Amino acid sequence: MDDLVSKADRIGAILTKRGQTIAVAESSAGGLVSAALLSVPGASAYFLGGAVIYTATARSALLGIGEAEMAGLRSASETYAMLLARTVRERHGATWGIAETGAAGPSGNRYGDAAGHTCIAVSGPGEWVATIETDMADRLTNMRTFAVGLLDLLGEALGTRSSMA
Repeated sequence: MDDLVSKADRIGAILTKRGQTIAVAESSAGGLVSAALLSVPGASAYFLGGAVIYTATARSALLGIGEAEMAGLRSASETYAMLLARTVRERHGATWGIAETGAAGPSGNRYGDAAGHTCIAVSGPGEWVATIETDMADRLTNMRTFAVGLLDLLGEALGTRSSMA
């Protein structure tokens, strides 16, 4: 968790300095991204909220994304990750919305993605999206890798990619 907290600390400092805010929607990372961002003292200056969107019920109840918005989409895709990031940003009135959706393992998901697959997205004054494939079935390692990947993508969006490593 130290690497997550270290990245979150740098991100928190940037967001606070800029007066920007963030909201998080994560799935297979299980709340690790939110936990890392909230571990930083003063997180209330930038963290507006977050949710673990693990089921269609959660997606509908917490983000208001229903069947109409999901037409033609599937979870664990870059398009879906961006929908989550945009929606969580808009619903919270945040500067930044970040999202993650995938299959932590030990098995794949019902869409045919293997364990270790996730899509991550950042929506704000620009948009970034990426796919991570770990080729591992280790659930905890994948969850941590997904969280690190999302914080790194956010660091790239904030213009700090080189300092996030």
